[in-house]
Amino acid sequence: MAKTIKAKSKKLQRRDLLIKRITRVIIILFLILLFFYIIIGSMFKGGRFFIAVDPNFSLETGIFMYDDKEIKNNKPLLYVDEIDFMDNISVNWIPKDIGDHPGGSHNGQNYIAYTFYLENFGKRTVDYWYEVNIEDVIKNVDEAIRFMIILNGETNIYAKENKTTKEAEPGTIKFFDKNKPVLAKRELMKSGDVDKLTIVIFLEGDDPECTDDILGGKIKAHMRIVESHLDQES
Repeated sequence: MAKTIKAKSKKLQRRDLLIKRITRVIIILFLILLFFYIIIGSMFKGGRFFIAVDPNFSLETGIFMYDDKEIKNNKPLLYVDEIDFMDNISVNWIPKDIGDHPGGSHNGQNYIAYTFYLENFGKRTVDYWYEVNIEDVIKNVDEAIRFMIILNGETNIYAKENKTTKEAEPGTIKFFDKNKPVLAKRELMKSGDVDKLTIVIFLEGDDPECTDDILGGKIKAHMRIVESHLDQES
């Protein structure tokens, strides 16, 4: 009888030990997931549009990004202010001098706008790519979205191709692809050069795809400054 009780006691001890180990593993996994959740959450800040410079590219070349041309405080991430609601508008409603803003967020009625600078503090001439990446789309709102990029006074507007003709919408450049609407190269940025960029995001009311079907739609995207795209260059 004593042997039976002792055997049962050892079995309970092994079970308790196993439960403790499993509990410990679950806690560790939970903490890891919580850590990544906090990191990702802090990066995306609730889904706001942000602009980022590849940190390796910045270190290697001395390309700094800032949104205040007086202070020139290097910021690897710039967060763009949100607007509560975006109705469709015409590109003609965008102020003609929108690229003259000194820097930071300058949203208007039904459009998002942000101005920032890239300066080459390095010693060599470099090329860089600027790209816009779409992370998520709800209700096909990307069919009528426009990304306007003003680089040193030169304006380009990017839009999805016309569904019927498969050509670019009037006055626009076709999306590079559905997930990367903007991909363009700035060549021969010399030491000491300063580039001024403004990005404007709006819904084009004259787009044939701007219909009631996209009401309530949302889009999540970000902009990146990187050194090279081997697939594009090849």
